[in-house]
Amino acid sequence: MVENGKIVAVGKLSELTAAFPAPVIENPGCAIIPGLVNAHSHLELTHFPSWKVRKGIDYSPRTYVDWIIQVIKIRRSLSPEEQDHSVLEGIRISLESGTTALGEILSDPALLSLYLRSPLVGRVYLEAIGQTPQRCADVLSAIGETLPLFSGTDLAPGISPHAPHTVSEDFFRELRDYTALQALPLMIHLAESREESTFFFDSSGPIAEKLYPFVDWSEHLPPARRISPAAYLDSLGVLRPGTALVHCVQLAPSDAELLKKRRAAVVLCPRSNEKLDVGAAPVHLLKAAGIPLALGTDSLASNDSLSLFDEARFLLKRFPDQFSPGEVLRMMTLTGAEVLGRGTEIGSLEQGKRGDFLVISLPENPGKDLALEIITAGTLREVFIQGNSLHNAAAATMAEL
Repeated sequence: MVENGKIVAVGKLSELTAAFPAPVIENPGCAIIPGLVNAHSHLELTHFPSWKVRKGIDYSPRTYVDWIIQVIKIRRSLSPEEQDHSVLEGIRISLESGTTALGEILSDPALLSLYLRSPLVGRVYLEAIGQTPQRCADVLSAIGETLPLFSGTDLAPGISPHAPHTVSEDFFRELRDYTALQALPLMIHLAESREESTFFFDSSGPIAEKLYPFVDWSEHLPPARRISPAAYLDSLGVLRPGTALVHCVQLAPSDAELLKKRRAAVVLCPRSNEKLDVGAAPVHLLKAAGIPLALGTDSLASNDSLSLFDEARFLLKRFPDQFSPGEVLRMMTLTGAEVLGRGTEIGSLEQGKRGDFLVISLPENPGKDLALEIITAGTLREVFIQGNSLHNAAAATMAEL
């Protein structure tokens, strides 16, 4: 039972009809599950596949760093209108594939209004990249000017220092102190590639030799640190409860123990890792350490869809002995909400939470494992946002954009 956008009761049909004189909508042969939580996305890059062709930068990168450089080249060529259309398409695709909440990375604060006026909930992390003092000061100033815009909306703010190798030590410390003062969570790309590990060991490899010169950071090349990216972040004090770390492919057992000790969480993006050929996250280490694991699609610059169902099916196939379907369904919903710090509001069908849910048609003769049937054989019939069908109230909201 949903009223004024909130779940007011959950129970058997006979109990609910006796307590509430409301119309009953029946969906025989279906399951009702919470709206999905895509815990890591970059909707700004939704049109990336077409941009590659239109901008004449359509080539297949040979390495992770080559891919990063390709992304930078394309982003430098975009107009504000192209970015707007890309975000709006990403919002539409996300909603229509069952995602009702995001952990979104936003690099351009000018695009925030598109998210705030959409039906999506979750958290938008304002991205921070910088090495020079002036650049870092400008980014922090823009963040400070943007944060008040979240007031009174269904989206919460966060900060995303992009990655250990794209943010200076001083800027990391400044962001650490700033977010602690503002009570804001962090989301950081960590240990995504072998190149990152090499860079933090002895400041060599493609990041030092190709990426830094390309973005004019050669003078900021650090001395050899002889530590892992995770240990580096810990030395800066940014690994703490509420910090979400994305990818975590190149983690050693000691890194996993460090994340456990600091009570950080991890967002897995297995299809992105596969497409960029950076390896697979050591999920056995993460699970053994009891680290909360959520699921994200990343962007269409490194993935083929924004569907969490597609991501879940791939995860089960890629790690057949590591996850049960029930675990994966929880990663797509409640754990994702908890990792984003929104677990008391979304992610499960409980009294007091937002009335976001999906109606999933099941096969005529479903198996005994309902979670498996939902993920692998279910068909998304309808999306409800705050108790209203996506194609009614939410569609009207999108039309205004």
